[in-house]
Amino acid sequence: MTSSQFEIEQLGSTSFPNPIGQKGEFNYVSEEERLLFNPHYSALSECVQDQILPDGFELAGPRKNIFFQPEQVRAAIVTCGGLCPGLNAVIRGLVLQLWFSYQCKEILGIRFGYQGLGDEGLDPLKLTPSDVSDIHSKGGTVLGSSRGTPPTTEIVDNLERMGVNMLFTIGGDGTMRGAGAIWEEVQKRGLDISVIGIPKTIDNDIPFVRRTFGFDTAVSIATDSINAAQVEAWGAPNGIGIVKLMGRYSGYIAASASLSSGHANFCIIPEVPFSLEGKGGLFELVEQRLQGRGDAVIVLAEGAGQYYFEGPDRETDASGNKKLGDIGAYVRDRLKTHFKSQNINASIKYIDPSYLIRSAAANATDQLYCQRLARNAVHAAMAGKGGLLIGFWHGQMTHVPIRALHGHSRQVNPKGELWFNILESTGQPRVIGDIGYIDS
Repeated sequence: MTSSQFEIEQLGSTSFPNPIGQKGEFNYVSEEERLLFNPHYSALSECVQDQILPDGFELAGPRKNIFFQPEQVRAAIVTCGGLCPGLNAVIRGLVLQLWFSYQCKEILGIRFGYQGLGDEGLDPLKLTPSDVSDIHSKGGTVLGSSRGTPPTTEIVDNLERMGVNMLFTIGGDGTMRGAGAIWEEVQKRGLDISVIGIPKTIDNDIPFVRRTFGFDTAVSIATDSINAAQVEAWGAPNGIGIVKLMGRYSGYIAASASLSSGHANFCIIPEVPFSLEGKGGLFELVEQRLQGRGDAVIVLAEGAGQYYFEGPDRETDASGNKKLGDIGAYVRDRLKTHFKSQNINASIKYIDPSYLIRSAAANATDQLYCQRLARNAVHAAMAGKGGLLIGFWHGQMTHVPIRALHGHSRQVNPKGELWFNILESTGQPRVIGDIGYIDS
């Protein structure tokens, strides 16, 4: 990577003093300061040897001078994709920061995702502090959400029509792609509209972002589900608890909750293929577990084992993602059939807490994090920056250009510390079954 990939685009020069400085001494963030992308000594040594500057992210935070006159700003907030703990907390944080810190009193809430910015969208809501005063204690999003998007040109037409100067998009990778396309169209037309993304995904799989909001809450609830599965497994002869958790392409929730609980005996994630039957397959390992300990707890990420569902008729959702086969129910049913064929009387309990997790209110840790994201998003927009999302890297808030996400993914490293910890905690083998063999 080159540092140019992390450079942030700007609408124009910043000629207005930041009003938050009127509250007393304040340490503004320097435009020149960067946070190292790779802080390891070996990487720095290479840069010194090659006489080049190391790659780094622009730091998030308030600038001494800003691009917009706050009292003339009309801001819009949109939430897209699936529900996630903390959406309302981010909305509230944006409104309060715009209203009280920057005296921006024109704030629109776009209804039901990007669809609300299309020609057929519902009229936006006008948001004030009283409207959002206690929404952070509730799950979901008061603005509604949806998948898919109208044509980008249509969205920008409507942003112009509504007189919007800054757009805050809250969503996952698809939402960020949409925000990037909106920013490109804004630049093409020469409009003064800042577009700032706030990454949202329970799966915690946005590149260059160590943690997304809602993840901590999700792991907490998922941990309770695994503990419940363990209680059920202990409470019956040959008891088996199966828990299916979110994780379309990455197994961060499944792995983190398995470690947090400490009761998972098998953790199955999309990054590590497995097979059910055959030597060393999941069925054989569960049998061995029952013979030795009398119970077993299996944790599955929803995106694991999708090769069991491949076919020409796989449907896609409105965001263009392949609809997932239900790996949890599939393993449950196949496991029942297997034990019946072996004349083993097993008690299998299946738990899928997905919607309990999605609809939950953010816990205290996520509440704090959502506030930080919201404040820094407003600072970036007021400074006239755009085409970026608010990242989190080495404990600090950063600006990540949306274009940098292209071609990158964030997944559990099967050779990394997290997965090594799973192998130590569960005692499962590095490979479950012959991954070259997929039973029919």
